[in-house]
Amino acid sequence: MKTAERQANARRALACLDLTDLSEACTTGDVDRLCERAVTPHGPVAAVCVWPRFVARAKQRLDGAPVSVSAVVNFPEGRDDVDAAVGEAAAVVEAGADEIDMVMAWRLVGSEPQKAEAQIVRVGEAIGPDVILKVILETGELKEERLIRRAAEIAARAGADFIKTSTGTVPVNATPEAARVMMAVIAEYAGDLGFKAAGGMRTVEEAAVYLQLADEILGPDWATPDRFRFGASALLDALLAALAEVRTDAADGC
Repeated sequence: MKTAERQANARRALACLDLTDLSEACTTGDVDRLCERAVTPHGPVAAVCVWPRFVARAKQRLDGAPVSVSAVVNFPEGRDDVDAAVGEAAAVVEAGADEIDMVMAWRLVGSEPQKAEAQIVRVGEAIGPDVILKVILETGELKEERLIRRAAEIAARAGADFIKTSTGTVPVNATPEAARVMMAVIAEYAGDLGFKAAGGMRTVEEAAVYLQLADEILGPDWATPDRFRFGASALLDALLAALAEVRTDAADGC
């Protein structure tokens, strides 16, 4: 990939990045450092994503910055307990979350899709229309294309603002194959549903695959931060390194 192309992809990806710390050992200090990294010399990321207990801290640290705060709900197991998910979602909104990354009850997709859908509907009602709802399908566990499509359709019908591939905690997370299925569903909804790829991306080249898929399926102007995200904190250093590269294309005769 030429330097100019790398930098263009890195710039697009940086603006769409959800910078995340969901490690079990995460501390207040870790969240402070995450928030500091969220505003880079090349512009801000789209959001930081944290455990519910850190929402208020992240809001305080990012006060005045153009970076949203997201919290995970029903994470990472994707339980089918509706009341627990609703209560958790309501609490993080009360704490100031701008967005929620909710794991759907993906184990019900093949057997009891109505229950999976009802849980998302209830969470959406609890958080209200002003909070962005990203629904995690856990595509690496669903595995089959028909189940991934069904999960995406369930989330879309239930009022999700984004459909997201993965928690990042299972053996298989974001893949281009799952992304293509999900984007096909988004296209059927006239592109009004957002997409988030999460887990496993560490290089500009890996991020570019998803940007190119979006360009191909949804149009070259579609993948903007209001409807396209990356959940891959390990990606940030690679993006910043690419944006700091000295342009050599002309000297190389490329």
